[in-house]
Amino acid sequence: MPRGEASAPRTGRPRGLSVRVKLTLSYAGFLVVAGAALFAVGFLLLRFVPEGNVYVVGGGWAPNRTNLVEVFVRYAWWALAGLAAFGLVGGWLLAGRMLRPLDRVTDAARRARDGSLDHRIDLPGARDELTELADAFDAMLGRVQQTLDEERRFAANASHELRTPHAIIRTMVEVARADPDGRDVHEVLRRIGDTNDRAIATTEALLALARAGRGGTWTREAVDLASIVAGAVEEETADAAAADIRIDTSLTPATALGDRTLLGRLAANLVRNAVVHNEPGGWVSVTTGRTARSAELIVANTGPVLDPAVADTLVEPFVRGAGRARGAETERGAGLGLAIVAAVVRAHDGVLDITARPGGGLHVRVELPRSMPRRD
Repeated sequence: MPRGEASAPRTGRPRGLSVRVKLTLSYAGFLVVAGAALFAVGFLLLRFVPEGNVYVVGGGWAPNRTNLVEVFVRYAWWALAGLAAFGLVGGWLLAGRMLRPLDRVTDAARRARDGSLDHRIDLPGARDELTELADAFDAMLGRVQQTLDEERRFAANASHELRTPHAIIRTMVEVARADPDGRDVHEVLRRIGDTNDRAIATTEALLALARAGRGGTWTREAVDLASIVAGAVEEETADAAAADIRIDTSLTPATALGDRTLLGRLAANLVRNAVVHNEPGGWVSVTTGRTARSAELIVANTGPVLDPAVADTLVEPFVRGAGRARGAETERGAGLGLAIVAAVVRAHDGVLDITARPGGGLHVRVELPRSMPRRD
C-alpha cells in the first residue's frame, strides 16, 4: 500500500459466532469444568471409604466404596448435564444483559456512519468500562459534529472572503483597460496593491487558523507567557502611540505548556485587536499571571460600546464588533484575529472568556494549562 494511503474498510468478512454465543459457551463451559473439578474431588475422597463389607456397631448395614462410587458416578453425569443446561440458559440471558449497552453503541456508530451525528448514546448507570466507552463515543461524536459544522461555516466564509479581493482587482483592471487615459495609473496600482495585501493577510490568517484548529504536528514545551506577551506589546507600541493609545502592562512570569509559535500568534492577535479596535485617547491593559494549575493572560481595552451578545460571536471567523468584516482596510485585519485566538486556546486545552466592558471595549481572559491535562 502506498505511504499515506488510507486502508479501505474490510468488507465481506466471513460470518462467525456472535459475542453473545461465545460468552454463553464460555459461561456454560466454565460452570461444567468447575462442576467436574468438584466431582473429581468428591471421587478422590471416596478412596478413604473402605472396600468390602462394612458393619455398623449395634447392627445395620452401610454402603462400601463400590456402592458409593456406583451411585456417585451415575448422578454426577446427570448433575454435569444439568450444569451445562443451566450454564447455557443462564449464560445466554446474562450475556444478553451485559451486551445490551453495546447494541446502543453499535446503533449510534451505524447512524454516524450514515451521516447522522446528532444522535447520542446517553448510556445510564454507574461508571464502568461500558459507560466510559459510551461517554467517550458521545464526546467523539460531539467533537466531530462541531468540527464539521465549523469547517462548513469556515469554508463558506473563507471562499467568500478570498473571492472578494480578487473580484475587486479584476473590476479595477477592467475599468482601467476601458478608460486608460481617464484614471491615474499609480492610483490604480496602489489600490490593487492594497487589495492584494488584504488577500495575503487573509490567506495567512486562514493558514494560521487551520493549523491551530487542527492541532498540527507541534509539540508542547514550557513557555514563559510573559516574555511572549512582552514581544507582542513591543511590536504594537509604535502603532498605539501613533493612534494616541496608552498600553499598560503588568507581566508576571507565568509558564504555560504549549507551542511557542502559536502562543506568540495568540498574544499578538489579542494586543493587535485591542489597539486596532480602540479610540484615540484610550488605553490597553495587558496582564499575565499564574494560578495553581494555569497561566493567565488578560487583555482589556477601551473602545466602542458592544452588545454583550455580540461579544460572544467575535470568535467566529470574519466577525468584528460591528458585524461582518468588510472593507479593504488591511490595517483593520481580516476578521480572523479572535477566531485564531479561540482555535489556539482550544488546541492547548485552555479557557477563553470574552466579555464586553460596560464603558466600551473588551475584556479578554485566557487560561492555559501549566501541565499536561489529565484525560479521565
